[in-house]
Amino acid sequence: MDTVQGLVSVVKAMVPRGAYFVPDQQFNMFHNIDRELYAVLVMNLCRDPVESLHCIALWLWLERVGFKKVVTKLLSLPRVLVNELADEALACLGVIHNEKDSPLSTRRNDTPLMQRLIDSELALPFFAKHRLIAVRGLAKLVNEVCMRALKDIMQQAVERKAHQSLADLSLYHQQQQQQHPRQVQVQPPLAARVPTPSPPRVQFGSLPAAAQTNEVHPDDRTIFLTFSKGYLVHEWEVREFFTRLYGNCIESLHMQDVMPNEQPLFARIVCQSPAAIEYILNGNVKAKFTINGKHVWARKFVPKRPKPASPAPPPPPFNLPVSLGI
Repeated sequence: MDTVQGLVSVVKAMVPRGAYFVPDQQFNMFHNIDRELYAVLVMNLCRDPVESLHCIALWLWLERVGFKKVVTKLLSLPRVLVNELADEALACLGVIHNEKDSPLSTRRNDTPLMQRLIDSELALPFFAKHRLIAVRGLAKLVNEVCMRALKDIMQQAVERKAHQSLADLSLYHQQQQQQHPRQVQVQPPLAARVPTPSPPRVQFGSLPAAAQTNEVHPDDRTIFLTFSKGYLVHEWEVREFFTRLYGNCIESLHMQDVMPNEQPLFARIVCQSPAAIEYILNGNVKAKFTINGKHVWARKFVPKRPKPASPAPPPPPFNLPVSLGI
């Protein structure tokens, strides 16, 4: 299939059609090789779970635009080459998520392994040229395919990483106690301190720390979410989904107050900064996500501000008596 025709087909695929629900077991079986490759990245190569998820999305997107059997070819390669191809994929994703052209986007030999894999001179300028289509296609794949098909493997990888960090910290304390038996408590150096495990942050395309500020009024950095009636979405699902996908973007989350036997139909996410809203909505007025098989719509929150009170009419002119001679 020609690449241009493939891009056209991707754009057509973005048009919503009548959807039907596929059970998780069948969905995972359909994406079995994608799951195998993801497990190689996060379990065998110990790569970042979120970065790896976006690499899978990029390779699936390449298949959709016309490059055949990208994932199958990757699975047949030695692990060391898979690791290097993942690094090249991150470079491509960096170009896609960078709104301004960078020096990388003008070089045509930055993805030699990928070019050999797909037998094409596909390089970073391709992703810079088709950035808009790529961003939309990747967002659709991440939300509707990868987050669902890979979530259980991602959870295992995150838990294993947390347990390994705690094990390393425990070993460090044992070594310190052997070296300092009289010392009641030894504070490990900064590099050895392990915080409480939390969902991983997106390393590429995420908001820079300097942009995350709460100096802006909360109403101006809030996203309004709406849920489908009959499909209960829990607060933890919303928080876990956006944190895993976009990093530490949530300052606070407010679900609709309902009775115990009722379903909340909307929620508000106060983001760390207004830039987070633009990043999550991808510049659109409205965005659709799929959280554990349930559709969620997001848009920028528009507060109902009270109308300013009308100014009081001026008092009538005070006329002095004529007898005063004024």
